[in-house]
Amino acid sequence: KMTADYNGYWKMISNEKFEEYLKALDVNVAIRKIATLLKPDKDITQDGDHFIIKTLSTFRNYNMDFVVGQEFEEDLSGVDDRKCMTIITWDGDKLVCVQKGEIEGRGWTHWIEEDELHLVGHVSCISFVMIFK
Repeated sequence: KMTADYNGYWKMISNEKFEEYLKALDVNVAIRKIATLLKPDKDITQDGDHFIIKTLSTFRNYNMDFVVGQEFEEDLSGVDDRKCMTIITWDGDKLVCVQKGEIEGRGWTHWIEEDELHLVGHVSCISFVMIFK
């Protein structure tokens, strides 16, 4: 099927509840304060079901390289130093990520609405919302 086109360079325009999310991951307060102030960009290269998503900021960069539907080990040392078995699948035009590991209910969803890239991340019952344009 034809999938949504996520290719592009996306700049953050809003960020809600990210500190609560980091707190739920036991990220220390100093890192939380820095991370909450950042306005990361997302540089996305998509070729069919193969994605490279680069999250770029002045503090640190995080790269995800994956094929939709293929599980892989994700090293989240850029975030909270845990490893997860991660799988991303399509739900219509949404990308849905499940990160199985020590922390229950961890993952995220990306979708495009008009000219905005939305990201909702969650861990157990805490979620954050970021919008990029």
